[in-house]
Parts: sequence; C-alpha cells; structure tokens
Amino acid sequence: MSKNVQFNRLHDLLDRMNVVNSGNNKAEDKPELSDQFAAYILWLDAEPMIPERTYSIHFQNESTIVQVTDLSFKINIKTLSQLAAKKLEQDEIGYCKLSLSQRVSFDAYSDNQQTGTFTIFDTTNKSQIGAGVIDFALRRAQNISWHETNINQETRSKTKHQKPCVLWFTGLSGSGKSTIADELEKQLYELGKHTMLLDGDNVRHGLNRDLGFTDQDRVENIRRIAEVSKLMVSSGLITIVSFISPFRAERSMARNLFNDDEFIEVFIDTPIEVCEARDSKGLYKKARAGQLKNFTGIDSDYEEPEMPEIALQNSDANIDDLVNNILDYLRANSKI
Repeated sequence: MSKNVQFNRLHDLLDRMNVVNSGNNKAEDKPELSDQFAAYILWLDAEPMIPERTYSIHFQNESTIVQVTDLSFKINIKTLSQLAAKKLEQDEIGYCKLSLSQRVSFDAYSDNQQTGTFTIFDTTNKSQIGAGVIDFALRRAQNISWHETNINQETRSKTKHQKPCVLWFTGLSGSGKSTIADELEKQLYELGKHTMLLDGDNVRHGLNRDLGFTDQDRVENIRRIAEVSKLMVSSGLITIVSFISPFRAERSMARNLFNDDEFIEVFIDTPIEVCEARDSKGLYKKARAGQLKNFTGIDSDYEEPEMPEIALQNSDANIDDLVNNILDYLRANSKI
C-alpha cells in the first residue's frame, strides 16, 4: 500500500467523521512543539500494535522513538462507531495517545495536511508498520519539565565506590535466572558492593500485581521494571533484573533507557526440555494441560537474544561457575 493510499484512507475516514477542514493554516501560525499528542493510526503490520511497545516514528523532517501510551478506541470504518480495544490488528484504525522520546514540531492534521502526518516503522527490521494523522498536542506535555538536582548519579556512584549498571537476566521459566541472580547478588554483597535484585515473581506481588500474562501485560510489565531499574542505576546501585522478558522489542526498549555501557543482557540459555523437566512450580504441567494460558515457551513466544553481553548454558552447569563468569565480565569491564 503506497503512502498516498494510506493517508487517503485516513483522510476519507476523518472527513466522514467531520474532523477535517481545508488543511491550510495561516502563514503566521507556528507549529506545535511537544513530545506527546493524540492521533489516528492506521496499522499496517501483521503483528498487532501493542500499547507501550517501542516503535520508530517519522515526520516530515524529524524522526524519533515513540510509544503508544493509550489506545482509546478503534473505529468501525463502516459505522464510525468507537470500539474498546487493547491492540490494533492489521488494517484497523485507532485513536491513540503517543509519547515521544524527544520534542518534535508538527501541526494538527486539520490545520496542515503535510506536517500533520507521520509514519511508524519497526525498530528492528526498519519496515513500515503504520501511518497516522495528528489530532492535537497533549497539554500535559507542555506543563512538565525535567528538574535538575544537585546530587546526581555520578555523585551517588562515587560514594559507593562502584560503577552502577543493570544486569538484565532473561530466559525461560525454570532456566535458573532467579537462582543465579540471587547467588550473584550474595557474592557482590560479600565484595562490599551495593546492589538491588528485582525478581519477576516478587515484583508481581506489588508494583505489577494488576498485570496478567497477555502480550499487552507483558509489554507493560517490562516497561515498568525498566523504568524502576533506571532509577536504581541512577541511585548508584548495581541492579540485577530477573524477568523472563520474552520479547526482543521490550528488551531493546529497556536497553535504550541506559547509557551504552550500563545495560548488560544476561541470557540464561536453558533448553525448554530441561526447564520443563525441572518444573519446580508445576507451571509447564498446567500449561500443557491447558490450565495456564499465555505461558512462555508453550503458547506464548520466547524470542532469544541475538547478541547478549553474557550467554550462560545452564543445562547441568555448576552455579558457582556461572556466577564467576558474570563476575569475570564485570571485572573485565571495570564494573567491580
């Protein structure tokens, strides 16, 4: 589908909804400058659009990273009725709130049909997956600014005599993530290091207790813990995150929150047959019996890391050897 056809579809729909005017703003009118706005999106990809997943957004002269923070509704293109939705499937049109990683200049589509449009691309394979037209800037974006504090990450790190980072453990349920992470924190503590371990199960008892295990909830689960991890690293801590985190897109989103040398992906590479044989919680048995839906590795995908900083084979390895491999990496990279 050509770019013109995409925007014509959106334009025709908005025209039927009576939200399009002549599209010619006055010369003296200045474009908006914001990092949040509401928009209509036509989704083009076979993979659905999931709120909070990270994408690339392109305007007439600028591009940046974007997350759909809210899918308000999707539109029945025949009746124009508004339908509740948690994701947009291919060829569906939805009304969304978007958050960008930086402020950009734009116009509302009703004021300028050239600067009021955008396209969305996959951050991994660079293919176009969506097109949209801007409704209006969100005023809340203009009322918030970053407050610089006197005590920053560098100051906190110096008092702790360490370089903060996040060790992001990923792997299937039963791969050994929590066991290895717990032993690693113990040894770091014995070395006098300041740490914090964030375990997936533990966090779901509090901060993420409202989330289930659909793809949408998994995306939000990782978004929240990535932001918490960033705060921990900012406080000067060596932060250990032990989450299945099954999707590459969300692990990439987490990585992009940190400086290049602060995010260390640790892939606990344990075959599913081994994980299922362990099955200490009985989860695989329930999933195989159809009693547990959206279980990673059974009826929900796990996307293995392509270039993790650390990959550990954990079929029958000694835990001390695995932990020592991580400590060796941290020493070689001047983290401890």
